[in-house]
Amino acid sequence: MSPHVLILGGTTEARELAAALAARPGVRVTTSLAGRVARPGVLDGEVRIGGFGGAAGLADWLREQHVDAVVDATHPFAAAITENAARAAAVTGMPAVVLRRPGWRAGPADRWHMVASLPDAADVLSGYGRRVFLTTGRLGLAAFAGLTDRHFLVRSVEPPEPPMPPATQVLLARGPFTVADESALLREHRIDVLVTKDSGGEATAAKLTAARELGLPVVVVRRPPLPEGVRAVVDVAGVLERLGLNSP
Repeated sequence: MSPHVLILGGTTEARELAAALAARPGVRVTTSLAGRVARPGVLDGEVRIGGFGGAAGLADWLREQHVDAVVDATHPFAAAITENAARAAAVTGMPAVVLRRPGWRAGPADRWHMVASLPDAADVLSGYGRRVFLTTGRLGLAAFAGLTDRHFLVRSVEPPEPPMPPATQVLLARGPFTVADESALLREHRIDVLVTKDSGGEATAAKLTAARELGLPVVVVRRPPLPEGVRAVVDVAGVLERLGLNSP
């Protein structure tokens, strides 16, 4: 029987992995998407949209669909999905791999303030200026909703969900972004401080370079820890090696 790999997707790495697996003869690949993005784009292999109903529901689906391995290639901040995947894999005795791009690292000229959560990020903003570039995604803006004395420029792929700060300007855009474009955006909106999550990757890293060149402070939300005993690989090649599928 052909091996069946489930990818919990939604990232560029998940898309690359689906293509790599689909190119291997005899491998069946299914990518599961949460359905939060209206137009996710074309994916190689089969695609499933929607949740599973927690770890137990995922475990049932893995058994029913005769899945042989599961790869969690979700966003680094999708902690609940990662926890459910780890539990479902443990219950079914199935190989599981977490694919996570490396996080960003501050350089000597960066003015980063690391925090543990979005509420913590909101708390420290009192120490900075009043014009905030918020690039933490469309979910979680409620953490900043009580800050009525600041202006927020919010950038996300999809329209953000309320509640959100009263003085909010929404910019709908999808990376990658260039340093020149990010610098122009920061200047145009007279941004005093950038707030972001440590998503990693090159597609949205230009804003950090632009902030550094302009001397702006950056509040960075740390990634949630992986479940106990779970270790991540950083690229598609690492997943293929872990699954024993190095050769096409």
